[in-house]
This record gives sequence, C-alpha cells and structure tokens, in this order.
Amino acid sequence: MPLPTLPWPAQPCSGLSVRRLLNSLQRNGILLGGFVLAALAGGLAAGPANAQTAFDQPGLEQPPSPTGWGSRAATTGIGGNGSTAAPPPEFDPLTGPRSRLQRDWVGRRRVSAATPILVLAGHADSQNIGGSGTAGEAVARFGAAAMYPGISDELYWNMVIAIEAVTLGQQRGLDIRYYRPPFRTIVDGNQVGTNWSVGRDHAASGGYALEIHFDAYGPDGVGSGLIPPVHRPFSSIDESLAQEFGGYPMAFRDVLGGPKRGIGLLEIGKLEGRLEASLRDPRSRQQAVQAIAERIVRALEIGLGRQSTPTASNPATDNSNDKRTTANQGSRNRSTTNRTAQAR
Repeated sequence: MPLPTLPWPAQPCSGLSVRRLLNSLQRNGILLGGFVLAALAGGLAAGPANAQTAFDQPGLEQPPSPTGWGSRAATTGIGGNGSTAAPPPEFDPLTGPRSRLQRDWVGRRRVSAATPILVLAGHADSQNIGGSGTAGEAVARFGAAAMYPGISDELYWNMVIAIEAVTLGQQRGLDIRYYRPPFRTIVDGNQVGTNWSVGRDHAASGGYALEIHFDAYGPDGVGSGLIPPVHRPFSSIDESLAQEFGGYPMAFRDVLGGPKRGIGLLEIGKLEGRLEASLRDPRSRQQAVQAIAERIVRALEIGLGRQSTPTASNPATDNSNDKRTTANQGSRNRSTTNRTAQAR
C-alpha cells in the first residue's frame, strides 16, 4: 500500500485550498493530530506578530564572532549553582543518536519568561536549489515515494513538527508563532521574507528564533542537537534545548548562516531508521510527532523559567574518535542545515 502524503501548496493557502487540503487529509487517513489540522485550517501563511516589520526594514549587519562565548571548563548550570547533572544518554529510543561532537558552550544568560518564540521550518525557502534538505533514507536508499512531490522529505517533516510544537506551545500559554515564507524557492537568503531575514529581525528585537531540522541519514549525519545562535551570549533556552536533544559546537561548519543571524538550528535526529519509520507509518505517526513536539515545548518552558530547571552537564570532553570535520562529512547526502552564506 502506498504511503499517504500530505498536500502542501507552494503558495499561501486560500479558503478553497485549505478545504482541499483537509479533504485530502481525510481521504488519505493521515493522523497528524487535531492541533496540526487546526493550524492548517487557520492558514499556514500566518506569520509572527512582527513579521511585517521584516518586510519593511533593510537587512541588519552581520553579528559579531562567537569566539570566547563558550567555555570548555564550565560546569555551572542554567541556575548558576555550580552543580552538574549526569550525562544524558547518547541514544534516544525515538530520535536516535545525539550529536557526539564537542559542545564547547553553556547557556547561562537568563531570559524573560515572556520572550516571544518564532519557529521556522528549515529549508522552507530553498527547495529545488542547493540546500533543499535531506531526502531521507527511505527515499534515497530504499526508493520510497517522497512524502510530498516537489519538496524534500526533510522539509515535509520540519513543517509538521514546527506546526505541532507551535500549536502545543500556544495551548500551554507560550508566546510562540510559526512563520512560513511566501515562496518555496528564494535564491537570495537575505531577501525579505526568507527564514533568515525574518528570523534575524525577530532575534534582533529580543525574541528567540528556532529553526527545525532533521539531519542527514547514514555517515554524513551527526545526530540530534542544537546548533546555537551566536548573535549574543548563549541563553537558558539554548541550554535547555541542548540538555534535551544534545548540542553542537558553537562554530559548527564555520558557523552556519542561520546561527550567524541569531537563529538556533535544532536537529531532531537523523532521518533514518526507527525515527523515519515512526513518522512514515500512519499507525505511529501521530504519537511520534506529538512526542517530539512535547520535548521541544518542554525544553522551551524550562529555558523560559516556566518549568523546573535542570542543572547543566559538562560540555562533552574532546575525543578524536568522535570528532568530525567538514572534510569527512562529505557532500552527497549532507543535510545543509539552512544554507551557508556561500551557498546562498
């Protein structure tokens, strides 16, 4: 039996296209939960409250270098009490391996509990050009049909997880919004309306911008974890997301374009194996999506001080067997987590 697909229009939804979307969902029996359906019915083109500002203002200057913001010897937790927590497991039953790259930073800067959160779907504006996201193991290795024609499977799941997390966060009282670019292909990453430009302006105004990603399958992928924003000292939100999913080095791949602009990139996991199978199987899809969204929202709540705060673990110790470099990651299947400045 062919896998069901979730139609997703290339342009903002009209009333008619929304109805067609929902009818198709019912025909295909897709189980994405009531929150996601409500978000679709409400219109995917709705952006954050300050999104229009991003269309009216010129681009901001590049943020400063992150050098010196991390500390390999740091042991203080979010609360600054000097204690440490037991190292988290290196493998999660659902999301798979965590990043084993050295996390050389700790988020200590406290943020307001009212901080507005902007959630973006990685690669939403870079389809059919370099940096469209991984196809996933099912499609690339085993010949499965793409979840939706014309977009990468990574983007498909990025959108599903982002919408579910935003809807759950809103239900729990967070000031959290989802932004969807007006077009699926925008060659200039600095053009108004892109993830980069809207996320940059949101972060510059004091909000937290988080872009959802899935990492590449196979040896090219690293695993789950937060690639932190580097526009200002690392925050308690950065720390809580890294505690939950793992953390990447602050200068991962010479600092990616998103983090340079103040956007944190959250790798949910490598798009392969049990994680991908759980998402693709209609019998387990709803549970998998909701479980991931719950973890994201809880980490945000902890970072905002709305939940009990765990103490930070030590950044990973250096291990030459675990470290990966750009040279040995390869390019065939590498997940280009929100294109680098050179690619844009």
